[in-house]
Amino acid sequence: MHMRTNLITALAFATLLAACGQGGSAPAAGAAASVVNLYTARHYDTDTALYERFTEQTGIRVNVIEGNADQLIARMTSEGDASPADLFVTADAGALWRAQNAGLLQSTTSQALNAAIPANLRDPEGRWFGLNRRARIIAYDTTRVQPAEIDTYEEIASPRFRGRLCVRSADSVYNLSLVGALIEAWGPEKTAEWTRGVVANMARPPEGGDRDQIRAVNAGVCEIALTNSYYYIRMANGEDAADRAVTQKVKLAFPSLDGQGAHVNISGGGVAANAPNRENAVRLLEFLASPEAQTMVSAGNNEYPASPDVPAPAPTDAYADFTPHPMSVATYGPRQTEAQNLMSAAGWR
Repeated sequence: MHMRTNLITALAFATLLAACGQGGSAPAAGAAASVVNLYTARHYDTDTALYERFTEQTGIRVNVIEGNADQLIARMTSEGDASPADLFVTADAGALWRAQNAGLLQSTTSQALNAAIPANLRDPEGRWFGLNRRARIIAYDTTRVQPAEIDTYEEIASPRFRGRLCVRSADSVYNLSLVGALIEAWGPEKTAEWTRGVVANMARPPEGGDRDQIRAVNAGVCEIALTNSYYYIRMANGEDAADRAVTQKVKLAFPSLDGQGAHVNISGGGVAANAPNRENAVRLLEFLASPEAQTMVSAGNNEYPASPDVPAPAPTDAYADFTPHPMSVATYGPRQTEAQNLMSAAGWR
């Protein structure tokens, strides 16, 4: 599905959402100064604990409006200048770029944010900041694959893995951002060849999420799969005994892009363009970038802290010994359309 189709669908959903009163109640733009209106595509218990902690420290109540990234972008667009949104938070730099490109985020100048978040994990103009990192890497069957066979991203598309790869659909923003990063690193011709190799290597048509790909490797459907790191870490340390058993056979490999490290992406946020409670939004964003918040998210959601000065806590620390690629995550979004076109041309659905 192309991004334009996604946006049209999201716009329709946003209209229905507003009519039905779902997705959180947003107060009027003149809301009290003790409130910050958070539009978030993240829905984790850890996040709720973070907002409660923020309120304890500041007295500012966090009013949470939930939806996926495209739904929230559509909602903010339809609300226009009267939008009560103060802060937009979502996963993936590509999704943050979509909000930025729609004119929904404003620049924020903050010494605290600039000190906490490395330059390659934030928008150069301060419209959004990465708060946590995740790596897009390879889950592999240890009985059939040697780590040396998958130590680069090129090898995912090599003839060695014909019919042996599981991957989710092309319209996944995680895949779009990865292919965007490859275009940035390799150029369109080599990346187009890589996408054709990926399609040739698919063990089945794309289906499901990242955890489904990991389970498929365990089931023998495929030998390798693309996945975000935190999905695997959750399975390895969660309450589901079957998923924990999967990770005894299936392990993670961190391939390198041009010898510079594994592809990483972010969860992050930016202050809304028409934020009625702008100061509160900046305070919440700074709190989410604090060592305390980064550590809480890493422990609870198994992402890596964005700051290199914040060590990953258990259980995430067991999977943190890798080199992250230094590419600016701000390059992924502008490449999304080109990435989608290359993937569609290759037959990646």
